[in-house]
Amino acid sequence: MNRSPLALPILSNNQVSATANYIVSIQAKDGCIAWFKDGHMDPWDHTEAAMGLASCGRIEEAMRAYDFLAEMQTPTGGWYATYEFGKPKDQSRMESNFIAYVATGIWHLYLVTQNRTVVERYWAMVEQAVELVIDMQGPMGEICWAIDSVKGLQEDALVTGSSSIYHSLGSAISLAKVKGVDCGHWVTARAKLKRALIDHPEAFDRTWESKARFSMDWFYPVLTGVLTGDSARERINERWDEFVVDQLGCRCVNDEPWVTVAESCELVMALMAIGDRKRATEIFQWIQSYRDNEGAYWTGYVFRDQAIWPEERTTWTAGAVLLAADALDARSNAYQLFGPH
Repeated sequence: MNRSPLALPILSNNQVSATANYIVSIQAKDGCIAWFKDGHMDPWDHTEAAMGLASCGRIEEAMRAYDFLAEMQTPTGGWYATYEFGKPKDQSRMESNFIAYVATGIWHLYLVTQNRTVVERYWAMVEQAVELVIDMQGPMGEICWAIDSVKGLQEDALVTGSSSIYHSLGSAISLAKVKGVDCGHWVTARAKLKRALIDHPEAFDRTWESKARFSMDWFYPVLTGVLTGDSARERINERWDEFVVDQLGCRCVNDEPWVTVAESCELVMALMAIGDRKRATEIFQWIQSYRDNEGAYWTGYVFRDQAIWPEERTTWTAGAVLLAADALDARSNAYQLFGPH
């Protein structure tokens, strides 16, 4: 446990349950978790919501979400960018970090349940997804961001996306060890990706404007374990005042007066990964002002206008809240999911 047994939980059991119930209220019968009622779904955010459910014991609903992904997986091992009402909506591309994230989801589910049948049930899905992602690796170790349905591999890479993939490859390697499968080429690909992220910034943002203004580019290498120890702490401290707004949360981008709950929660988990409980707790407490009476959370807040925006209560935001609460309160066996593998 990472807290005193006498400490009060950051969210009460009733609050956690209400937030999980909100996600389930959006989940379709086929297991799909859209952003909100009658909205679209993307594989990454769907997985984030499923992990949120698993973190508080909603295993059946989480497995329904992963069964949906298994049903929707293409013969190449990937998923399209978006789905709506149980069918592909945007088939123009497959994004590498969307594809890889299923490995993090299944590893999380295994950690929560400690049940090897989880690995057996979803191994084929994870293996196919990871093989496709590794095929998208560039010459410097970066993972290309997408496969275009017409133009093929899109040969540029994102720091945030590749950092997420780095963690997902670690999750896949851990699953392979449970399964007893050799995955040496996954280990090699992950090591090359880490070198790219640390030593080859020129491998990223080659064909578009730098994404460094986005907070995720700042803290994702810490969240996902690319950077650890002193280098991780230095990275967080270096741009803290640029992104964190006192009493409100974490900005999405450094040049807009907009804080978002999901980014704030992911920053909470990054802080917990480097042992900074004080600041993690403070930020998590700030974002409780964006909670509604159903247990859902508004996506973001424009503090210049003192306005909720957009007026959406997204399931992936609720999932991120549940994961951050678990990181702080150690409710499940997977509370240390993020950080070094």
